Amino acid sequence: MSDQAESKGPVVFTRHGVAHGIRTALPLVIGTFPFGLVVGVISDQKGLSWLETVLMAALLFAGSSQLLALELWSDPAPILAATIAAIVVNIRMAPMGAALAPWLDKLRGVQLWGSLAFMVDHAFALSAAEQRRGGRDAGFLLGIGVTLWCFWNISVGLGHIMGSAVRFPAGHPLYFAAIATFVAILVPLWRGVRRDFWPWLLAGVLAVLAWKAGLGPPWPLLIGAFAGAALGAWLELRRE
Repeated sequence: MSDQAESKGPVVFTRHGVAHGIRTALPLVIGTFPFGLVVGVISDQKGLSWLETVLMAALLFAGSSQLLALELWSDPAPILAATIAAIVVNIRMAPMGAALAPWLDKLRGVQLWGSLAFMVDHAFALSAAEQRRGGRDAGFLLGIGVTLWCFWNISVGLGHIMGSAVRFPAGHPLYFAAIATFVAILVPLWRGVRRDFWPWLLAGVLAVLAWKAGLGPPWPLLIGAFAGAALGAWLELRRE
């Protein structure tokens, strides 16, 4: 992957790359916006004020972690437990950063830390696909992240306002928007049956089995993610 990126020249960070990332991220807003509305509605139902909800969205910027923290929320608030749960869920960002090392290793200062601060699953998936196509402008990652962050905060804030007037029943189609978006961003990451089928299958099967066994969040996610990643890494080493 790194050889492909380097073959077309050195890695750069330009405004053009950031703008390209912004344009690429805009269609994702259709899926992430309802997800943000759901987080805002749940925040209102848990008793958080509008300011507290928006600050959480702006500083944490991780939908799955926010939902998990809200699920644990009670009075008094279990701050330590919610913090640990959020950290555990976001451990997955570590291998994502490693996968984007051909870009990130060439960045310094604000460019590096800004890109990492705004990186989420969607930004990683699209950036990894861009990298595999030989893309060398690391501004692409930041452009996607910042765009999603802006619309995320807007949607969460609106969701909190809606929460006081609207109550969505369990199983409402709005709650499926986030899942549909995550499924859609897997498409550009797919590299064929030979390279990805078994790691993806293992991750999905173990996650479902963990959930069926009664393990609550975030364990199904972590078990599936790390098992799939381990098998994928082992297969890559065998090919090398």
